[in-house]
Amino acid sequence: QVQLVESGGGLVQAGGSLRLSCAASGRTFNRYPMGWFRQAPGKEREYVAAINWSGTSTHYADSVKGRFTISRDDAKNTVYLQMNSLKPEDTAVYYCAVGSQAFSWGSTTEDEFEYWGQGTQVTVSS
Repeated sequence: QVQLVESGGGLVQAGGSLRLSCAASGRTFNRYPMGWFRQAPGKEREYVAAINWSGTSTHYADSVKGRFTISRDDAKNTVYLQMNSLKPEDTAVYYCAVGSQAFSWGSTTEDEFEYWGQGTQVTVSS
């Protein structure tokens, strides 16, 4: 059974940093793109970043470009999201997901991802 477990969330002041982890089990994901999404209270889930299967290409939402970095360690079956210069508007539950067979590079729609984790809360205080 495929399982994704996010961790690393917490409370941080504006301008601070956090590193989120997404540990995958039940399958080897080194042939699949991986992505991060987030959902703020009262809002729809939105795309944050993606990384291709080899780790050589990354893609970011404009709102996080230059502040967040996605990476992967296939030996550990883990994907990371390094978040720097955090802003209060980054407050959300962050989810990782696996790119499905329908995924096309540059896509930001959650319909092209599958096997979602349970999420980790990130709260940025002003």
